[in-house]
Amino acid sequence: MSISRRTARRSVRILGVSAASAALALGVAGNALACNISEFQDIKATCDGAKGAISVTDFDASNTTVTISVFLENNNADVRTVGAQTVKGSKEGVVVSFPEDWQPNATYRILVQAGTKKIGEKTLTTPAEACKAEDTTTPSTPSTPSSPAESTTTPADDESDSASPAPSATESETAAAAQGNAPSAAEVGESNLAETGANSNTGMIAGIAGALVVVGGGAVFFGMRRRGASSKS
Repeated sequence: MSISRRTARRSVRILGVSAASAALALGVAGNALACNISEFQDIKATCDGAKGAISVTDFDASNTTVTISVFLENNNADVRTVGAQTVKGSKEGVVVSFPEDWQPNATYRILVQAGTKKIGEKTLTTPAEACKAEDTTTPSTPSTPSSPAESTTTPADDESDSASPAPSATESETAAAAQGNAPSAAEVGESNLAETGANSNTGMIAGIAGALVVVGGGAVFFGMRRRGASSKS
């Protein structure tokens, strides 16, 4: 009987240790399957205008509550803590965002913990171009050119203007000079009278010449008669 009891007790102990080992193994395996660093994806540096941020998406289908911490690194050393947030993941993914004015080509370390247990960590390098403010200035609307004022001149006026253009200043001066140089009507009359002998000594000279002709003719006549008389005697 004593041997049987010892054997039974030993068997119970072995079964208890095995069950405890199996439970521990299942618990570790369950924790490992419930939350894994690979479930923290889509880690990126984002921009909302000029404001930057570091975002992490938790695709943990077991809804394990974890703490996500983000650190700025330089030469594999933490420079400062950007922030830490607690999140419960989901199969669809839960996004956690950390406001950060990140600089180009900067390195960040993302640490994931479930309580005091470290799930894992990842690193992120920001893009080569920083966030920029969006240009909100509205382009100026070009002003509509005003229509040219309608001409108040009627077609008849246009035709009369084109038919008889006003003389230029040069033409007016030339016409005035020509009129100033042209002789008047009185001057024309006086000139004609001077050319024909009127109002001059031409009549007197003609009278004297006529008298001389008559005297000369008489002298010739008497001379011829005297010569005839002389020849007859």
